[in-house]
Amino acid sequence: MTAPNSTLDDDPPPLSQPTDLGFGSVVAQAVRGRFLNRDGRPNSKKYGLGAQRLARFYLASLDASWTAFFLWMTGVLLLMNGCFALAYLALGNGALRGVEDMGIVDPFLQAFTFSIGVFTTTGTGMMHAFGADANWLVNLESFVGPITLVIAFGLLIARLTRPRMRIGFSDSAIIAPYEGGRALMFRIVNLQPGELSDVQARVNLVRYEDFGGSRERNFHALALERNSVEFFTLHWTVVHPITADSPLAGVTPESLADSQAEFLIFINALEETFSTRVSTRASYLWDEIRWDVKFASIFANGPDGVIAIDVERLSRTERLEDGATRTPAPLERGVAPSR
Repeated sequence: MTAPNSTLDDDPPPLSQPTDLGFGSVVAQAVRGRFLNRDGRPNSKKYGLGAQRLARFYLASLDASWTAFFLWMTGVLLLMNGCFALAYLALGNGALRGVEDMGIVDPFLQAFTFSIGVFTTTGTGMMHAFGADANWLVNLESFVGPITLVIAFGLLIARLTRPRMRIGFSDSAIIAPYEGGRALMFRIVNLQPGELSDVQARVNLVRYEDFGGSRERNFHALALERNSVEFFTLHWTVVHPITADSPLAGVTPESLADSQAEFLIFINALEETFSTRVSTRASYLWDEIRWDVKFASIFANGPDGVIAIDVERLSRTERLEDGATRTPAPLERGVAPSR
């Protein structure tokens, strides 16, 4: 007998139903913990490639919030000008001339103002460097400054022109009643003003299973109520109906915990501002699944003729009676629900 995810050479799995998402059987069995962090970042590292500090700095500058980006950029520019100002002061009082009519008494502030003029190429007014060492320092700063500003503005332009989407996921996925049975559900919403269309979702279950006396981690693609939506102006409740054919048939909180299940979520969409496809990922661990609840209404009162939602209600749920979804439904055993 072969394991559920193994295939014969003459019977490869269909390309539309990946069995291990590219991790491979060795990695799948060796990994401890989750495959994806809660924010969708892969929980993995690669060694032997060096520090890659510049590449990591570039990616971090693109992913940082606008507030953090401007604070870091301003801080770095001020720090560099402060270092040059200290270097001018170290050359002595005569290194800078023409500071008498500035109305500034503090020597550091005088040197800092001169450094900013050189660094940004906006000019230094009456101030000028005096002596070979001071002029060599001015020459150095006149090279470093424009290059630094080009890099800073390049990062700014890259952030402005980079297509992206910010999808908000409900804090937890839930097992809720659905058409006489149960279903796995989670909600998503577009957090940016830009419109998304042709939004597609895929959900995969990763869990340990006992097979042939051994415990192996296997992957299952979960069939969704719908795999895509054309309009995504409000929110989308992604639903996997738990039927007799579902890998989750008969699941309980205890069995889900014992299998250390993880649900991997993949979302891609057409970002209409840049007319390009963008993607994001997320995951829910077994202990991030809630039972005996259902999602509360997310709709809010809007102007006449306008449908509105309150994003703060994205994760809000309503409590059901104990055992409402912890107990497998007859539908999961192939028994039609009673009417």
